Amino acid sequence: MNTASGDSGRRAVSAAMPSHEVVSHGRVGRVARRAMWLTARGIAKVYLRFEVVGHERVPDTGAFVIAPVHRSAIDSPLAAMAFERSVFFMAKGSAFANPWASRALKWFGAFPVSRDGTDFAAIRTFDSLIHDGHPVVVFPEGTRKRGDTLEDLRDGPAFIAARQRVPIVPVGIGGTDRVLPKGSRILRPRKVVYVIGEPIYPDVELEGRVPRRVISELTEELRERLDEIYADARSRAG
Repeated sequence: MNTASGDSGRRAVSAAMPSHEVVSHGRVGRVARRAMWLTARGIAKVYLRFEVVGHERVPDTGAFVIAPVHRSAIDSPLAAMAFERSVFFMAKGSAFANPWASRALKWFGAFPVSRDGTDFAAIRTFDSLIHDGHPVVVFPEGTRKRGDTLEDLRDGPAFIAARQRVPIVPVGIGGTDRVLPKGSRILRPRKVVYVIGEPIYPDVELEGRVPRRVISELTEELRERLDEIYADARSRAG
């Protein structure tokens, strides 16, 4: 992983990484990642009463796009704990400046992205992960939002799923906005529930160009699923 860091005026720049450089290999890496995952999940279950509904809906093999609602900075790390399989997600490049933080983030499944313009290196890393069969998180609302209503969804998850011919797994999240509201730095002990929805499979040919109509329809179907399971997650979180 290559990052550039310096004064506050400088930004971190990520370098493209094939998926084998993102995924922890070797016995030590696997053991360390599993231990960290179990420890963090245990803490989340006690402190946040973390609950996951719908494990049986997750595909057993192959890549898929995880599309959660986004209300808190902890949505991605908790998504890594919500799935039994290793999942991956983008994190701001500046978070990788510290070597120890960088290693911990990688064990959780993060890879760097620059928020200053389009980071084509991060996109190539993302494509490499999908191509090699790994689940990856993409927030359809883009950035963190507030409130119980879904904002205008972006076509990113639908475009990636249709182009790569992989399913979208919608995820409703309840409670994280109370645990760590936008602008806060203190984790509050509130119940968190992740509701995993049924996978949405793109209706596309195995090869060839993906029509714009298909992407729009897929995004609308994702919106309908997220509306339903987001309400369910909020209700369960109380």
